[in-house]
Amino acid sequence: MRKEDKSTLVNELLSNLNEYSHFYVTEAGGLNAEASSNLRRACFGKEVKMVMVKNTIFKKALEQYEGDFEELYPTLKGTTAVLFANTGNVPAKLIKDFSKGENPALKSAYVEESLYVGADQLEALCSIKSKDELLGDVIGLLQSPMKNVVSALQSGGSTIHGLLQTLAEKE
Repeated sequence: MRKEDKSTLVNELLSNLNEYSHFYVTEAGGLNAEASSNLRRACFGKEVKMVMVKNTIFKKALEQYEGDFEELYPTLKGTTAVLFANTGNVPAKLIKDFSKGENPALKSAYVEESLYVGADQLEALCSIKSKDELLGDVIGLLQSPMKNVVSALQSGGSTIHGLLQTLAEKE
């Protein structure tokens, strides 16, 4: 491969790294054409970009990208596919649903500004909540006390009124 071609591939990977906030490095060896096509289709449906990469070129792109990815370098062996996404847990769920113990297997991931290395991290990555899910949880927690106060005031108002009326009638 010519140097210009390598440079172009590195630049494409850098643009993907800048466009997407999370990426997963997976083992794609052993996938036949049909399985690979099905995986690409599933990725497209979940707004995940799947790119087959040469390990050395992806390493060069990571070296040029801001951040320390030294822990990921040993995982760049074999046939590698990188899944880029803007929602942290979607590729993990996709890998879990698609692989069923076979390829694509998780090698490493960069999610929510943290590095995860090894296939054993897949369950932890699946349980990470997205930003929208966390915002929904926070809003739900904030609304709950407000609803309790409003309902207490509404029900308490009639109770206080009844109590005052009873006291007035006693006199």
